[in-house]
Amino acid sequence: MTSALDNGVKGGKWFSLIDKAIRPSTLEVAWRKVAANKGAAGVDGESVERFAARSDDYLRELSESLSARTYRPSPVKRVEIPKGDGKTRPLGIPTVKDRIVQTALKMAIEPIFEASFRNGSYGFRPGRGAKDALREVDRLIKDGYVHVVDADLKSYFDTIPHDRLMALVEEKISDGAILALIEGFLGQDIMTEMARWRPTAGTPQGAVLSPLLANVYLHPLDLLMEARGRRMTRYADDFVILCRTEAEAAAALAEVEAWVSAHGLALHPTKTRIGDCRRPGQGFEFLGYRFEAGRRWARDKSRKAIRDKVRAKTKRNRGDAMARIVADLNPMLRGWFEYFKHAAKPEFPSLDGFVRRRLRAILRKQAKRPGFGRCADDHQRWPNAFFANLGLFTLEAAREQARRSR
Repeated sequence: MTSALDNGVKGGKWFSLIDKAIRPSTLEVAWRKVAANKGAAGVDGESVERFAARSDDYLRELSESLSARTYRPSPVKRVEIPKGDGKTRPLGIPTVKDRIVQTALKMAIEPIFEASFRNGSYGFRPGRGAKDALREVDRLIKDGYVHVVDADLKSYFDTIPHDRLMALVEEKISDGAILALIEGFLGQDIMTEMARWRPTAGTPQGAVLSPLLANVYLHPLDLLMEARGRRMTRYADDFVILCRTEAEAAAALAEVEAWVSAHGLALHPTKTRIGDCRRPGQGFEFLGYRFEAGRRWARDKSRKAIRDKVRAKTKRNRGDAMARIVADLNPMLRGWFEYFKHAAKPEFPSLDGFVRRRLRAILRKQAKRPGFGRCADDHQRWPNAFFANLGLFTLEAAREQARRSR
């Protein structure tokens, strides 16, 4: 019989993991995952495509340097990604080699933490996702948990204290080589076009390990809420607590405020509130949806985001054939529908009309006709059936089909 000691476990801690993480077969699987995710090049300019050309050599070098304990992470390239509200959020882009090592590390340590993560945590976990979290929120509201604590952690990924995070990791793992690699990734320099610095807190959004480490740090909050009987649904740093009474919601918020303050974090003062989601104006937003007055629909930012994406693909001077433009739009529209098909507001016809207007504007430009696709004769020249024959995905038709198939 194999003992826990033989498996590298003693006293509830894993002390022999590094060989599993850096063996060539693990690095090969990690490389395939990184290649499938694609992504931009890091500070060394090495793209996934360039790495692929010499992947055997690079993976052998990685394995050798990891085995010799000489591997050192490169700086993380930071870029600003636009948000729906006109602001930006920072995204860290590690090098391809660092992404491979982080993926291998994650493969080795994730099952250890997964064994203790709670049911109320849904973000970045195997076999769980946003739709599961939304179903749970919907179920709780229908069961009478209508008073919500809508909390927002301020700059969570950038403010996680390294020392406290490592202390939580060390509760499960005592392998010094694994811990040194994790600390090395937490301490990676950050580089922009104008500056370079070493962070004293946080884990970069965009790094492979960051979502797992973020869940590790908030796991004690999950335990606290569970012990207090709170119904908290959390997706990474985005969470709501649904309660039966306003008094219970106020008590839950006080508990969260105390925990957050004690653990080096902060709640956003203007984005954290309690309310009765049955009442107009007191609803809440969670994972792209707004829940209010017994219904849920795509929040304003979600609608604006899909329209912005449509605009980017339907510029009037785009010279491609309409069939190609439609083929480019369809996966995006289909994906948006699959996520928001349970929205209550009748917004699908409006979005369908917006897409067709954009396409008519392109056709009008290609035909050297003035205007922006809103002229009365455009519907006669290019009726809805014209786009249907090209295979344009329409949300309203998809919703009707989904209703008939129930």
